[in-house]
Amino acid sequence: MGGLKEGQDKRTEGERSGIVFKKNFREKQEEVFEMRKVKMKWVVFGVFLGFFLAVASPSPAAEKSGLPGMMTWSAFDVGSRGYVQGAAISNALTKKYGTKVRILPSGTSVGRMMPLRTGAANYGLLADETYFAVEALYEFAFPDWGPQDLRVLLAHPAPTSLVATAKSGIKTVKDAKGKRIGWIPGASTNNVKTEAFLAFAGLTWKDVQRVELPSYAAAGKGLTEGKIDAVNYGITAPLLYELEASPQGIFWPEFPASDKEGWKRLREYAPWLSPGKCDTGPGFKKGQFKEIPFYTYPQLVTYAKQDANEVYALVKGFDETFDMYKAADPELPEWAISKSGKTPAGAPFHEGAVRYLKEKGVWTAESDQWNTKFLERAKKVQQAWKTAVQEASAKKISEKEFIDFWMNKRKEIKD
Repeated sequence: MGGLKEGQDKRTEGERSGIVFKKNFREKQEEVFEMRKVKMKWVVFGVFLGFFLAVASPSPAAEKSGLPGMMTWSAFDVGSRGYVQGAAISNALTKKYGTKVRILPSGTSVGRMMPLRTGAANYGLLADETYFAVEALYEFAFPDWGPQDLRVLLAHPAPTSLVATAKSGIKTVKDAKGKRIGWIPGASTNNVKTEAFLAFAGLTWKDVQRVELPSYAAAGKGLTEGKIDAVNYGITAPLLYELEASPQGIFWPEFPASDKEGWKRLREYAPWLSPGKCDTGPGFKKGQFKEIPFYTYPQLVTYAKQDANEVYALVKGFDETFDMYKAADPELPEWAISKSGKTPAGAPFHEGAVRYLKEKGVWTAESDQWNTKFLERAKKVQQAWKTAVQEASAKKISEKEFIDFWMNKRKEIKD
């Protein structure tokens, strides 16, 4: 779990690992400032919610199962895959156990993490920000945050890859050399995966034409309009159906699991990605599988301090109600614990989850080895952060300078 490796080019420290800190600092600073203003709101909300949860008696079924009477989960915006799946699963939990779930939607990584941090939410249905928060990267590299001691309960596998226009002539990742590749300022989760995909073929941003686009949606439209040749995108995104029907056409270059060196390079940037196969979505033909990367979205996340017995009960609840919710969305079957109970993920698995997964025969010796290594890595990152903060204070390093200071300290961590 060496984290995101700096590229072979001579970028500035702030540009390491797929983020241009200096260029986007003002944007990130404004976001953090806004979150500071709403932080007290979350704290107050958390106090009232805590009181409410304390008096919300669990139903007999919930009490017997070990689940609380009510839980709050943070998730992506209403209408997102994470929100839709969370709603279906929580509905099943309510029907079977009587436990109620409130979902707090947010369109930003910080917005989904803040309720967890303040106690306004018990769990989060998160994506790559899980790893970023554990490693104190991007939004979480600011002094207000730092490494978060997070744990995963279950990690839903989902395909995400480099999509190209058919017109571009990109048939393999190596063909991306010299092509126009989409880059979205401030979209750390997208840009770092794109960088990882390029690394699979031994390429860097210096080997392609980096084209800046203002948003994720603009990147999808950029493909259809012929402004870019390829970009990282979700497999089933509606905009890709438009691309498929457009004169540009659509093509998915493959990432064969047999290319061990390619995957080794890819995981130096995005260690939470895994080889997978897909035959569903625009540009795919049913029954004709392509080998592409998978990531964990959404993954059910909490803090390490969360009660292990409750975590155990919740993972069990996801498993026991699986038949009740699996048909509600095309991607819900991937919540089967035989799939979502496997590594890698964005954080170490919680001890309560591991206990249940072991009982069900899902947790393997390899899983345990991965988890132990990540736990050790997380402790080293937390200690390095503590040291960096102390040194920065003694040297009177400003908040603006602290990001690069921390990134340099982080690279010194030995796994």
